[in-house]
Amino acid sequence: MNISYEELDFRETALGDLILRRRRMHQFGDKDIYEVKLGEDFLMSSLFNEAECQLAKLGLASLKNDKLDIVVGGLGLGYTAVSALEDSRVSSLIVVDYLEAVIEWHQKGLVPNGKKLLEDTRCQLVHADFFALSSDPKKSFAPKFPERKYDAVLLDIDHTPTNVLHQTNTRFYTEEGLEELSMHLKPSGIFALWADGEPNKSFKIHLEKVFGHAESHLIEFENPITGGTSMNAVYVATYKNK
Repeated sequence: MNISYEELDFRETALGDLILRRRRMHQFGDKDIYEVKLGEDFLMSSLFNEAECQLAKLGLASLKNDKLDIVVGGLGLGYTAVSALEDSRVSSLIVVDYLEAVIEWHQKGLVPNGKKLLEDTRCQLVHADFFALSSDPKKSFAPKFPERKYDAVLLDIDHTPTNVLHQTNTRFYTEEGLEELSMHLKPSGIFALWADGEPNKSFKIHLEKVFGHAESHLIEFENPITGGTSMNAVYVATYKNK
């Protein structure tokens, strides 16, 4: 690819215009950079995936079971899902995404992690509203297994609990919404959340109130665009009240 910018897909969605693009920048040579925008929001770039990978690694680290059933909320460019599958204990991985186009990008090979996810028999991509499924304890994230509970739910959809892609998502981050999510977890199951910026102390306290135990992690990574570092947060909550 000799051009510096290529639009790979454009879709009109209920959340705004969704764009997948690929570019090259002179400082990165022949490296392809994949970027996703939704409306006016810049959602993700393949240049910055350290925190997405740490969401899976930190979220699964404290689990003791030999076989793990995992849910990832938000497919994106696939980095959290691929990182989760690197854990040999994972026996099933359900990845839920509201935007059908994002799933199609992986199925059509438009993004670099699509092949890895599709060829791994443990992984299933589900087109659904994560928040709607989470709010109904009688439903499962896996359509074929309505009674299944999960060892971990890893979520990377909204920018932060207070900066959401759609206002209806706000309810999930309330005590009531998080309690509903906990009903999908096995005893001592994990809920882990990615968020932009530094950890928020008040939200960590909120998680502790609902789940019983919570930790927040600051993920710092080099930003080759600015020449400095950027920061994301990963929260890991363990449900102790079952």
